[in-house]
Formats: sequence, structure tokens, C-alpha cells
Amino acid sequence: MTKKILIIDDDIKLIELLSEYLGGNQFEVSYLLDGLFAVKEIKLQAPDLIILDYMMPGKDGLEVLRDIRVHHDLPIIMLTAKGDETDRIVGLELGADDYLPKPFNPRELLARIKAILRRHVSSSLDSPKNHDLVIQVGDLILNTAAHTIKANGSTIELSTTEFNILEVLMKHPNRILSRDQIMTMAQGKDFMAFDRSIDIHISKLRSKIETDPSSPKRIKTIWGTGYMFVETL
Repeated sequence: MTKKILIIDDDIKLIELLSEYLGGNQFEVSYLLDGLFAVKEIKLQAPDLIILDYMMPGKDGLEVLRDIRVHHDLPIIMLTAKGDETDRIVGLELGADDYLPKPFNPRELLARIKAILRRHVSSSLDSPKNHDLVIQVGDLILNTAAHTIKANGSTIELSTTEFNILEVLMKHPNRILSRDQIMTMAQGKDFMAFDRSIDIHISKLRSKIETDPSSPKRIKTIWGTGYMFVETL
């Protein structure tokens, strides 16, 4: 089945380039020149992945990213001409799955798209491996088949990457996992995000599942080693 990609960018030349290149690689491409009606268009078009530019008129990419994450959990790759590391970190914190600075090689973007789509599909398929698998620790309930996480009966919105990381941690409670181990188990050999982005995703997870993110009780940092999910709170 042809995968749909929605590009949200005001650079029409880049859109034409990517439309031709991705279209030639069996993707169906559509685009928006701004993010003002992104949420509505996503609902209508049902894309499999979004390529979102940071700098746009009307709403910038971070505002659009926030809006999308309220309503949709689908892969998002952010593009930016800005080299500030802070922008990259904020984008990942808000739920972007990957980040690519301009200018970039379209082949690298294609590789990242394919890798993210493989991860997204494998994390949501109702396969024998994850069929009705429910992991519960206290009031935290993770369902790998339904791809949901609940705390105190309320559903928590997580990006695909955040969900995969939390699944890895909850499947290995009270065990110290290095950053590389978490990345490999959560994303597989296709993981290509920036160095130490795992720390950003962990921080975002804590803000969503910890009572006090500044003093986490569930996801512990093991200094110099990695992280550990504590089974008994």
C-alpha cells in the first residue's frame, strides 16, 4: 500500500523537489504552505507521516507540532534552516520523532522516512508478539496492542518514540539499561536521531508520567550508565 506523506513548508521549490523525489520512491505526497489548518487537513488526508518545517508564516513549526500532538500520534520529521541546538531539543521535547537540518540530502530524508515508518508500523501491528500484551505497574497501564498508556484511568498522549521507549523500560523493570540498549530495543538498527536524544525523550516521558518530574520515582537515572524503570514505587 502506498504511504502518504504530508509536507508542511512554505518553500515551494523544496516541496517540488521532495514531491518529485519521494513520488519517484512510491510515496504519495501532498503539501500545505502553512500550518494554520494542519490539524483539519491531517484528519481529511490521513497521512502516514508528516514533514514539518520549523520556520513558516502564520504559525511556526513548533506551534503546529503542539497542535498536531494534541490530536494525532503519527510520525513527524522536523526540518529547519536554524542550527541552534536548543531548537532541535525543543522540537524533540514537543514530540517530533526526528529532526533534519537544511540543507540536506534527499536520500538521507528518504532513509529516515523509511526507518520511522518501519518502527511506527511494527509498534502498532496486532501481531502474536504483542497481541493484547498489557503491562501494569501500579496505576500505570501500557497496552502494546492498542498502543495506549493510562495512569489513574486517564489516557496519556505519547509520541511513537516515547511510547516505544516506555515499553522497553516497562518490559525490563528494575534493570539498568544503557542509552544504546534503549535506543536499539526501542528503535532498532534504523535509529538515526541525534546523539543523546534519548535524554530528551526520557525528560518528556517524566513530565507526562511522573508526579514530580524533578524527582522521578518511576524512571531513575543511573549516572554514567543509563536508566532504570522502578517496578515498585
